[in-house]
Amino acid sequence: MSKHFAVVAPPAPGHVNPSLPLVEELVRRGHRVTYATGENLLPTVEAAGATGLALPTRMPSPPPAAAEMTPQHLAEMMGMLLADARESFPTLVSWFQQDRPDAVCSDMLALTGRVLAELLGVTNVALLPSFAANERFSPQEMFMPASFDLRHPALLEIGTEFEGFAADYGVTEPPSPFAATPAPLNLVFIPEQFQIAAETFDERFRFLGPSLGHREYAEQWQPREDESPLLFISLGTAFNNRPDFYRMCLEAFADSAWQVAMAVGEHVDPDELGVVPDNFEVRTRFAQPAVLARATAFLSHAGMNSTMESLYYGVPLVTFPQMPEQEANARRAEELGLGRMVPAEPTAEVLRKTVDEVAGDERIRANVAAMRETVRSGGGPVAGAEALEAHLA
Repeated sequence: MSKHFAVVAPPAPGHVNPSLPLVEELVRRGHRVTYATGENLLPTVEAAGATGLALPTRMPSPPPAAAEMTPQHLAEMMGMLLADARESFPTLVSWFQQDRPDAVCSDMLALTGRVLAELLGVTNVALLPSFAANERFSPQEMFMPASFDLRHPALLEIGTEFEGFAADYGVTEPPSPFAATPAPLNLVFIPEQFQIAAETFDERFRFLGPSLGHREYAEQWQPREDESPLLFISLGTAFNNRPDFYRMCLEAFADSAWQVAMAVGEHVDPDELGVVPDNFEVRTRFAQPAVLARATAFLSHAGMNSTMESLYYGVPLVTFPQMPEQEANARRAEELGLGRMVPAEPTAEVLRKTVDEVAGDERIRANVAAMRETVRSGGGPVAGAEALEAHLA
């Protein structure tokens, strides 16, 4: 029997893209999907077959690049999430009371999803594009220094405000990005082998691994030379305003055998980086799947979406994380022998040496090849759709 799924996610590619193959599979099976997110990503979700619902939602300001998370900054981020929830929730309630879903599938940062599910009296399903959490393991502990004060007055105050938001709508559990109680069903878009403390997770969690869906072939790209090894450089979409780093890359690989595709984001004018060597192609953005399909190595910020796509294509990682969450991803990749992290303040010489060593390391390449097979045999969107159908049966 056809079901109606509501999906709620923040307007960030790293949170929306991992769920799109699941949306495509649900639609292929005859189900309806209404995908609520920011207006900027509506064309993306509609291309996957969903009905788009525009929310006035915005991503909270992340912590400064490479900075330690402080209680004050965490409280500020949570305050932004709460303000967004208050602004967006009336739209969700109005829409889905008229077009009731059978389940609400909410991204880990979409705080309104769990509240909406309880308000409507339907099941909530968590969509997790990063490390999963349960009663015994919290990835947030890896992002915070040992001195972090969870009882800081600013955090206690914002916690009280979350409780007030829940009370306004008559629901029992205040929304939180750090909820200790998992949803009845949790779909995780990383492989179980990459999950930290995987042995603590039970049948409520389905580790689907990453998949690309139609994005794998949506955009084409060809390197200028088929013979030269290809290095892809990207710092993602959140912390990419790093002209100093891009100039260092130009210096590091200018006289090398590498053919380089370097994405610099929307905040950096490629023309201001200076002379671009002949072996470089510099753009605001590249079609990441199309480049990774041909890449020999990936110099990355280690966002989880980029990390997973690199492993999907079997590309070794050289990581330059820009925030604590990315550092946790980078350390996990290094721990599993899938790449290596460069120092927080690298030199051009260090970048060149690390990329050359990682690309030539047979052990790393073997580990990445094995993980590629693991990733592609994890069940992906088919397993996710089957889990949803079984959960609603």
